[in-house]
Amino acid sequence: MEGFNHSGIVETDQELHVLAVDDSLVDRKVIERLLKISSCKVTVVDSGRRALQYLGLDGDKNSVGFNGLKVNLIITDYWMPGMTGYELLKKIKESSTFKEIPVVIMSSENVLPRINRCLEEGAEEFIVKPVKLSDVKRLKDYIMREEIEVEDINQRKGSSTSQGALKRKLDETHHDNENENDDDDILFSSAPSSPLSTLSSSPLNSPSRRLKTSEDDDDYSD
Repeated sequence: MEGFNHSGIVETDQELHVLAVDDSLVDRKVIERLLKISSCKVTVVDSGRRALQYLGLDGDKNSVGFNGLKVNLIITDYWMPGMTGYELLKKIKESSTFKEIPVVIMSSENVLPRINRCLEEGAEEFIVKPVKLSDVKRLKDYIMREEIEVEDINQRKGSSTSQGALKRKLDETHHDNENENDDDDILFSSAPSSPLSTLSSSPLNSPSRRLKTSEDDDDYSD
């Protein structure tokens, strides 16, 4: 199912979301159809400027924007008026928000220096037109594997964080218990003697003292 808006952006409701950029209407239709056959959600724009507007990277508050919809892949033609695919690639890779999104460059010209320059700038792949269904399926499989790996890594990080928090909690509990035991020892050893214990340890009440007192009384009576 397709939807059109006032900016000429065409969207279809599928699974993997691909932003396709090409100034050629024929090529846009071809790449859109191939992506739809591969069960992808497609957003199609006709220029690098429109792509930046869609991503919110043009600095214009009135940009169309993608409303938080995740873009999994950007595929763009190399040679376009106004902004080339290479320039669009650089803008995306300079963005802290979108720099991790894979970017694929398409071109009808197989120019090696151009290909190398795009790959060095961070392009995931350079495809020579015409784009084939096998190209799209290969890209989709690659992106899906990447998504699964990232999700798996995030789950592992979350699990490690939870285990670390549990260990810290157990350590804190153990430490608190040790402190309580130490406090009990201090209270026991430093507590003042009871009157009974003081009385029993007094020299006046020691056996030798009592014995001496009895002898003195006997001497006095004599």
